[in-house]
Amino acid sequence: MIAGEALLDAFINANILFCVAFALWFLVRGAMCRIGLKHDYGTQLRLLNAVFIAIVCAPFLVAGVNALQGSGVAKGVNVNLSDMVVSYYLNGGLEMKASDFEGLILMRDTFILNVMNADGFVANAVIATFLVGAGLGLIRLVYSIYCLWSIVDDSYDLRRIGRVRIRVSDRTLVPFSTRGLRKYYVVIPSHMLGQHHELKVTLAHEFQHIRQGDLEWEVLLEALKPLFFLNPAFHAWKRQVEHLRELNCDSKIMSNGRIDVREYCETLLSVCQQTLRRDRAFLIAVPKVTLVTADRTPLREGKSLLEQRILSVLSGRRVKHQRLVFAATAIPLIAAVVFTSVAIQRPGDWSQDRLMLSTVVNLDRLDEINRLSTFGRIRN
Repeated sequence: MIAGEALLDAFINANILFCVAFALWFLVRGAMCRIGLKHDYGTQLRLLNAVFIAIVCAPFLVAGVNALQGSGVAKGVNVNLSDMVVSYYLNGGLEMKASDFEGLILMRDTFILNVMNADGFVANAVIATFLVGAGLGLIRLVYSIYCLWSIVDDSYDLRRIGRVRIRVSDRTLVPFSTRGLRKYYVVIPSHMLGQHHELKVTLAHEFQHIRQGDLEWEVLLEALKPLFFLNPAFHAWKRQVEHLRELNCDSKIMSNGRIDVREYCETLLSVCQQTLRRDRAFLIAVPKVTLVTADRTPLREGKSLLEQRILSVLSGRRVKHQRLVFAATAIPLIAAVVFTSVAIQRPGDWSQDRLMLSTVVNLDRLDEINRLSTFGRIRN
């Protein structure tokens, strides 16, 4: 397989894995809610991140499995989905002409070959859609970074704590945090300097995001957004990460007991009012993590994110044995992702079932040729 085909094949696998992994995670989260772990936002967020890492590492895991099979250690193990479907068909599991079934099985190979050669209307439409969408997404990302850093650059230092720079800005009404190559920036609106409680809540919230590594994940997901703009699972994935990191951050701050619950909720409501009046430059500026946003989109429970955050803070529930819960859920979930990544690979060689399928197709074609020839002789 040439480099271009291998890259396109890996990209297709990544899109499939995002869809499968998000569906599996959604089922796991539903099970956690049913057994009383609905408020374990930290574990849910770590599960999403762990599965994301498993998807990124999937090509290396597949290469390891192939190496084991090549060395004879796992020679008899075959979990390729395509080969299993072929075996199921040959055993009479599907009623379909052999040639039609072969075309269905080879659809992915045909699609990759057509795209690589730009052969056909569908292939050209796919190439054009991807290039236009990815190009526009990249332009949006560059412009968003420019808007963000223009806000940061126009602000002025209030305090420096190690690699963190606390800055004050007249261009934003909502506090946020972002990062450069080495430094972290917490940007505070100038009007908040006179509000002691809001300032205290803001700094605690943004510093917690920095400790959790949320900025790094935000940068990574925003960077990948132009590539996976057609994948609804990726957008749903990113949205879930954004929601869970806020809920987890609130939970961590409340568990410390250093900030009053009423002060925290009042700050969220006050800053949310400011988000309704923010300018467009701030709206599109990424990657950043804000204290709160005016999210009008209801979640699965029918509540807005802000409402769910406030209810979570007021409930004050603490989840015990988070590490045990994470291990118990992450191991089978990651194992399922790894199994799927191996199963959806293109077959490396011709198996016995594929040779038999090819033989059946060739016999059907010969039979068709003989039938037409006989019909022609009868008419003559």
